[in-house]
Amino acid sequence: MSASLVSTPPLADVDLTGRTALVTGAGSGIGRACAARLAGAGAAVTVLDRDEPSARAVADEVGGQACVLDLSDPDAVDGLTAAPDVLVNNAGMQHVAPLEEFPPDSFGRILRVMLEAPFRLAHRCLPHMYAGGWGRVINISSVHGLRASPYKSAYVTAKHGLEGLSKVIALEGAGHGVTSNCVNPAYVRTPLVEEQITAQADAHGIGEDEVVEQVMLAPSAIKRLVEPGEVAELVAYLCSDQASFITGSSILIDGGWTAH
Repeated sequence: MSASLVSTPPLADVDLTGRTALVTGAGSGIGRACAARLAGAGAAVTVLDRDEPSARAVADEVGGQACVLDLSDPDAVDGLTAAPDVLVNNAGMQHVAPLEEFPPDSFGRILRVMLEAPFRLAHRCLPHMYAGGWGRVINISSVHGLRASPYKSAYVTAKHGLEGLSKVIALEGAGHGVTSNCVNPAYVRTPLVEEQITAQADAHGIGEDEVVEQVMLAPSAIKRLVEPGEVAELVAYLCSDQASFITGSSILIDGGWTAH
């Protein structure tokens, strides 16, 4: 927990005073940075993570509330009582394997966490947003929401589905003051990516340094990993009044990956 929560200067005009926010997978990485950025803008943040020590540590750091929940359990998701003004669907997981070797149970669990849970959370939160005439649904998608890669059938499927869900929410929520967008980063410097480096090394039969250089950064014009704070800053902007006309969009932070 010693890394900086936000690595870029914040936008001074994002004011979420009086707003509430729920960030999933907020115990580390992108979610942690988003929780800190939204709290810094004045929001009361609920830090949701399945890892209790991480959730409580981040909640303490940002002055928020911890919620320990396994998003792969639909009943637990439906039992959530929070009804925030800002919903950040960030929680994710990964499994890397050829399709014919991909465990069906892992495929199902990844889709429950990364696609079904965002639906269930939106299903719960939208009535509150509609009643207040204001809301922000921000889905942390990926460049893999727009592009496929081998060995990631569940992750790519979930992210592509999240893109569609986000657009439906945008269309339905427009008349209620609710926007819905996807943020699509390339590889971000997070614990999840560190795990992927090891898995990709095994899958490709190469060293971990080669994975970063030859696999992860190969499609990008800018040869570095994205920082969590860069993603969080875009999330904060999408909550601002200046972004009220942005909805149904997929906003890339991919270092030129999709420019090819």
